[in-house]
Amino acid sequence: MSKRPLLALLLLSLVFYACTSPKPLTDAIIASPQDQTLSLERPIPNPIELPASFLEAVNNKTRTLTGLPGEEYWTQYADYKLNAELSPSDTTLYGSAAITYYNNSPYQLPVILFELSQNLHTEQALRADVSEITGGMQINSVTVNGQSLASTQMPQQGVAAYGVQGTTMFVVLDQPVNPGKDAQFEIEYQFKIPQEGASGRMGYSDDNVFYIGYWYPHIAVFDDVEGWFTDDFTGNAEFYFDFADYEVNVIAPKDWVIMGTGEFLNPEETLAPHILERYNLALEADSVLTIISESDFGKATISTKSDKLEWKFRAENVRDVAFSATTESIWDGTRALVGDLDDDGILDYARINAFWRPSAINWNKSAEYAQHVIEYLSDFTSISYPWPHMTTVEGEGIIGGGMEYPMITLIGSYNNLPDVALYDVTAHELAHMWLPMIVNSNERRHAWMDEGSTTFHEANARWDYFNMEENLLQEFAPFLQLSGTEYEGEVMRRSDYHYSGMAYGVASYPKPASLLFTLRGLLGEDVFMDAWTEYINRWAYKHPTPYDLFNTFEDVSGQNLGWFWRSWYFETWNLDQAIKTVTVENNSVTIVVEDLGNVPMPVDLTVSFADGTEIDKRISVDHWLTGKRTLTITLPITDKVTGVTIDKAGIFPDVNRENNFWK
Repeated sequence: MSKRPLLALLLLSLVFYACTSPKPLTDAIIASPQDQTLSLERPIPNPIELPASFLEAVNNKTRTLTGLPGEEYWTQYADYKLNAELSPSDTTLYGSAAITYYNNSPYQLPVILFELSQNLHTEQALRADVSEITGGMQINSVTVNGQSLASTQMPQQGVAAYGVQGTTMFVVLDQPVNPGKDAQFEIEYQFKIPQEGASGRMGYSDDNVFYIGYWYPHIAVFDDVEGWFTDDFTGNAEFYFDFADYEVNVIAPKDWVIMGTGEFLNPEETLAPHILERYNLALEADSVLTIISESDFGKATISTKSDKLEWKFRAENVRDVAFSATTESIWDGTRALVGDLDDDGILDYARINAFWRPSAINWNKSAEYAQHVIEYLSDFTSISYPWPHMTTVEGEGIIGGGMEYPMITLIGSYNNLPDVALYDVTAHELAHMWLPMIVNSNERRHAWMDEGSTTFHEANARWDYFNMEENLLQEFAPFLQLSGTEYEGEVMRRSDYHYSGMAYGVASYPKPASLLFTLRGLLGEDVFMDAWTEYINRWAYKHPTPYDLFNTFEDVSGQNLGWFWRSWYFETWNLDQAIKTVTVENNSVTIVVEDLGNVPMPVDLTVSFADGTEIDKRISVDHWLTGKRTLTITLPITDKVTGVTIDKAGIFPDVNRENNFWK
C-alpha cells in the first residue's frame, strides 16, 4: 500500500472505533470447546474471531450477531445528475456531474471522498496488470454548495479544497456535513477513453461499439463498519458503492444508438419511427423480435438537422450506471416475466435487450438466454428483478469474458464455442443483478461474496435451461485442481492481495460456489434455501460483510457452523475421506474410515448388498472435531456386502474420490 498525504487527512474524517481486542463469536458460530488433554492427530478448526470494527458496529446496534441488520442500521445515499458527451472521433468523454450527498450516518463528515476509477490509466497508478496510459480523469472544476474550490495536495482541516491521489479524490469542506444533512457537488471533467479500459470492463471496439463504465466521479462508500472506503482501484477486484438515484443524459453523434442503466426516457425523440414501433412491440412479446437489423444500420435514429442526439435515462436505487453506444449492432428485444412487483395483482415484465454485431455468430440466442436467466433467478432468489430492463452488449475487442453493471452488461463474442459457454457467461453476469447490485457487498475486499454466489446461481440456471442433471463434480473440478496445494489462497484473503491471479480466481469463483453446494449438502436442500434466501432478503439494498452471511446461516439453520467457516473459508485445507478397511463377519460389517485431509466433514456412507438394496448412513462431523484421523463403524447386515462408498451422491468436494470406494 502506498503511504500518501491523504492518510493524514483521513484522520480528520474517519470514524474511529474502540480498539478492543477481537472477541470470539458467540456459541452460535464457534465450534464446541475441545478437551485439550486429548492427543490430537489432526488440526482442530479454531474459533473465528470477529474484527473489532464489526464488534463495534454490533455495539452501535447497526449489526447483530444473528445476521440481521441492527435496529440502528444506516447507509448513505445520493442523487446524481450526469451529463456526458461521447466523441467517437477522438475517443473522448466530456462530462459534468451534479451530486447531492445525504449523510444518513450519525457522524459529522468534514471530508468527502470520491473514486476516480479512470485514474487506473495514469502513469503513476498502482496497477495489478499492464494497462493503457490515457492520462486518467481530468478534473476541470469542483464546486461545493455553490463555492468553487481550488486544487491542493496539502489539505488543511476546515479549508475548502480538493485534491487527487491515485484513484481517490478528496474534497475538504469548510463546514462538515452534519448527520441528517446534505451537500451539493458540481464537477466538470473529461477523459480519453481507453480501448480496453479498467482491465476490459469498458472501452471501444472497431469504431462501432463503445461501452462506458467507471466513467464519472463516484462518491466513495462510508459505512458503519469501516468508515470511508479508500482502497485504490488496481484493475483487479471490482467496485463497492452506495445506492443512489440517477438522471443520465448522453449526447452522441446521431447515428449512434445508446442504451444505459435505467428507464429509457425519450425513445420517441431518438429512435426512427419504424425502430420505435418495433421497440414498443418487443415489450409485449414473449419471443425475441429484431428491433434493429443489419439493413437498419445508419437509419435507426430520427432524422435531424443537428449532427447529435441526446439520450435520457433515469435509474432509482442502483449502485452505479453505465451505457453503450453502437452503430452496427443488431438489437434484439423481448420481455421477461418477473412477478407482481407492486402487489397490484398484475404481473410485471422487464425488457430484455441484446446488442450484437453480425460477426458474433452465437449471439442470436443472447436475448433468449437473458430472458430465461431473469425469470429463473427472480424465482430462485425470492427477489423479483426490480428494474425496467436488462441489456446485454457484445463487446469483442474490449472484453473476452463479461462485466456487469446495473441493468446492462458487457460480454465477449464467444465465437467458436458451444452454446453453453455464452449461456454461462450471460447467466453469470445477470446473476450479478442480485449480488452485488442488490445485496451490496464489498467486491474489492471480498470478491467471493458476489462472484462465488453468481457462479452458484449460474450453475443452477444452466441446469434448468438445458434440462440437465446436476453435476457437482464438474462444478468442483476447477477448485479441486488447486485444493490443498501451495498455490491456493484463502477465500477470506483480501481480493487484491492474493499471491497470483490463479489463486485469486479460484478463491473468488469456483471455490466459494463449491462451498455453497457443500453447505447445501450439509444442511439439506430446504434448510439451505431458507437460509440463502433469508440472507438475500435481509441484506437487500444494504452492505453485508462475510460475518453477516455466516451468522445468518447459523441463525436460520440453528446449527453451530464455526468449524465449517474456519476450515473452508479461512484455511486452504482440503477434504480427503478414504475407506481404509472393510471387514465382513457373519452378521455385521466393520468399516474403518480414514480422514486424510484437514477439513472435517460428516461421512456419508453407502453400504450396498447383493440383493440390490443399500443402507445410507451419515456420521456426524463431531468425531473429527475431537482430533481423530480414523473412525470405526459396525453395522448389522442380513445379506452379502458388495460395496461400500463414501459420498456416493457426490455432494462434497473430496479431492481424491478414488479412495472413496470398496468392492
